[in-house]
Amino acid sequence: MTFKDLIIYEDKDMFAINKPAGLMVHGDGRTKEKTLADLILKEYPKLKNIGEPMEITDQKTKKKVVIYRPGIVHRLDKETSGVLLIAKNQKTFEYLKKLFQDRGIKKTYRAVVHKNIKAEGGVVDQPIGRSKTDFRQWHSGRGIRGETREAVTEYKVLSRFKKNKEDFCYVEVNPKTGRTHQIRVHMKFLQHPVAGDALYSPKNKQGLWSRMMLHALSIEFKNPKGKVIKIEAPLPKEFKDLGEVA
Repeated sequence: MTFKDLIIYEDKDMFAINKPAGLMVHGDGRTKEKTLADLILKEYPKLKNIGEPMEITDQKTKKKVVIYRPGIVHRLDKETSGVLLIAKNQKTFEYLKKLFQDRGIKKTYRAVVHKNIKAEGGVVDQPIGRSKTDFRQWHSGRGIRGETREAVTEYKVLSRFKKNKEDFCYVEVNPKTGRTHQIRVHMKFLQHPVAGDALYSPKNKQGLWSRMMLHALSIEFKNPKGKVIKIEAPLPKEFKDLGEVA
């Protein structure tokens, strides 16, 4: 797999890719596995300093190292697939970053969640903070440690189905804010965690799913010239295999 294999949209200022599940966006100083940033730099080394490089401490050597995030404006969790924007120059990076901050970008996700949601849809307006019990997790509701940040998620049930006699819902999700693990945290808050999510739903039947069932379907925004751009990432095979329910 190369970076060019992932491109679903390109103009003079940016790329949009369809990130596969299992690919980290950039390094974290703890693992040496290949990342999206590595793929970008292999084919577009001139993008190295576009964006905001991050300085971290190497867990083994305890030395400061720089993690390059070439043109990467936002991120998706490793196990989430879907559309991701990458700027080709600093001006576009700053423009897109501000759009995200000002909620000028509409994001649409598709997900499979556990159990039957009785409502047809709704809004989760719950701040997110660190979990008191697991440093890897974020949390909504009781059990938050330290500072919290506003987080708002809209969702709509598209269909309901059973798999191995267990109830699931296929949902469309529109996060209005961009917090880490936001959809995963808010769906767990509703007691309908994302299927296949080993971090937030470890006791559920992970074996039914080959991956976490969360996909960034589309992203819509205005480019610097005011033109509306909508980019859609095709559904992965695991979602297509749902058949009529999807």
